[in-house]
Amino acid sequence: MSTITTKDGTRIFYKDWGSKDAQPIIFSHGWPLTADVWDAQMVFFANEGFRTIAHDRRSHGRSDQVWDNNNMDQYADDLSDLIETLDLHDVILVGHSTGGGEVTRYIGRHGTSRVARLALIGAVPPLMLKTEANPGGLPIDAFDAIRKGTFDNRPQFFKDLTIPFYGYNRDGAVISEELRSDFVRQGLMGGLKGELDSIRAFSESDFNEDLKKVDVPTLVLHGSDDQIVPIDASAHATVKIVKQAVLKVYEGADHGLTQTHQDRFNADLLEFVQA
Repeated sequence: MSTITTKDGTRIFYKDWGSKDAQPIIFSHGWPLTADVWDAQMVFFANEGFRTIAHDRRSHGRSDQVWDNNNMDQYADDLSDLIETLDLHDVILVGHSTGGGEVTRYIGRHGTSRVARLALIGAVPPLMLKTEANPGGLPIDAFDAIRKGTFDNRPQFFKDLTIPFYGYNRDGAVISEELRSDFVRQGLMGGLKGELDSIRAFSESDFNEDLKKVDVPTLVLHGSDDQIVPIDASAHATVKIVKQAVLKVYEGADHGLTQTHQDRFNADLLEFVQA
């Protein structure tokens, strides 16, 4: 397995496919998944002439399960360590859900000197938690319920989560039990402590100041029926902050649209990265 070791000694697993001389695309996954969720995109874009890279966030998948530092700042610094270790330039950053927070915080902490473009897919910025300043967010009770479900019975909670995640509770939805099983498989590869910490990281991190530092072409792509990261407090708010952002909405689409709308998503992302 390919790994890098971060500045705090944590080993981060990553996949690196395609030509090493090609422009790199880094894919950052959502909670509680792994780099595996991006396999179809990695193959597609490598065949289109890009170098495709995806990593398992610390305490997720095949990366080290650590007790401390499971937070958004550290996720961003781990991404920076990966980019610097592989000496990547002109990078296209693609982040889904929690991964959207990771790549946004990376820009907030490390700038865009190595970044060419940014794509935020069903992403958590600017802020998921409902506060006085963010009345459109979700109440803390919603995230406490995620914590309790994850702690009490991870396998069952992850299986149940796939229903709203993929929009399988909507009329006409075609349910893939294999996709649900793979979601559970990936979730159970991670460490419980790190996954619990990550709930706070994706729900309570405020990305408003990070978004203000984004100065590269940005695609904000979201499903209008996203039941995990509602569009109004996320994508609609983000495009008001990022000057170079273009919003693309998939009407009726779910949170897991990179898989449920795979061909359409790949085509739209390709058009953006080639523009």
